[in-house]
Amino acid sequence: MTGKHLRWGILSTAKIAREKLIPALHSSAKNTVNAIASRNLESAESCAKQLGIPTAFGDYQHLLDSPDIDAIYNPLPNHLHVPWTIRAIEAGKHVLCEKPIGLDAADTENLLAHRLKHPQVQVMEAFMYRFHPQWAKARELLAHGEIGKISSIEAVFTYFNRDAKNVRNMATIGGGGLLDIGCYCISAARFLLESEPSRAVAALTIDPEFQTDCHSHAILDFGEARANIFCSTQSEPSQRVTVWGEHGSLLIDMPFYQPENCMASLRVFHNREEKIIETEACNHYEKQLDAFADAVLNGQHKLLPLEDSLANMKVIDAIFKSNNTNTWVTI
Repeated sequence: MTGKHLRWGILSTAKIAREKLIPALHSSAKNTVNAIASRNLESAESCAKQLGIPTAFGDYQHLLDSPDIDAIYNPLPNHLHVPWTIRAIEAGKHVLCEKPIGLDAADTENLLAHRLKHPQVQVMEAFMYRFHPQWAKARELLAHGEIGKISSIEAVFTYFNRDAKNVRNMATIGGGGLLDIGCYCISAARFLLESEPSRAVAALTIDPEFQTDCHSHAILDFGEARANIFCSTQSEPSQRVTVWGEHGSLLIDMPFYQPENCMASLRVFHNREEKIIETEACNHYEKQLDAFADAVLNGQHKLLPLEDSLANMKVIDAIFKSNNTNTWVTI
């Protein structure tokens, strides 16, 4: 495909689309928003008018069938990620799908099988954090031995939400902390260690009202290093990633959601001495979209493959299984 801009259609009027992705698309020099869809036409039209989008559809399939759309952003509830991403693939559209890419590994394998039948189509899970320059810098520091041989990683992501009407608290449609934010912690550990864990052990607290995991602890065994994961939907909001090595430690203060107007800081500690390494302030949603456009329009960027998403989902499956069996689970 050649062209100056990648033309996007937004599959639903979800909050993350309205507040994060659509503004980032408007700011991007490589992307444009052509349409938005909702099951309710009035809702789609209202959102389109408010956000400066030319076309509104009252049916998701009509959006997929539009010849004026190259790529789809799918921020639907978790149980609809795979079904509607497959429909978009079959309509010949590229897809940026919100995390988690699926409900489990089997769901993700189904998506991957459909993607392989359409090799001309790009499909990526929307882990926007990976496109912030602080992550490339962090991995560079670790690879160059800044803190020596890595022994442990701790990844934490928490917020407080007990709204029964929020999709994150609905077990039947893929709610719960692991699928919503634990996936970031797992992805981060795998990214920094550049390897896959062989087994996992976990203890989850299940909310008695929602039947979703509200506090989740897990240990991932990477062989010479281990990762400690904690995510919660009912705790004080927090996020951080800490890496410990033989000769020091590395702290990422704002690993997963970094405000676009703030310089990102990596903090390296050696014998109680601190060194701060700053990376540029940026909108990582826009960085993600620009990378996606580069890959589709010019083949100039290697996107996160669905195989990486599948590997992440296999870890999540193992964590759930470990909690149910009270033992280490091989991944």
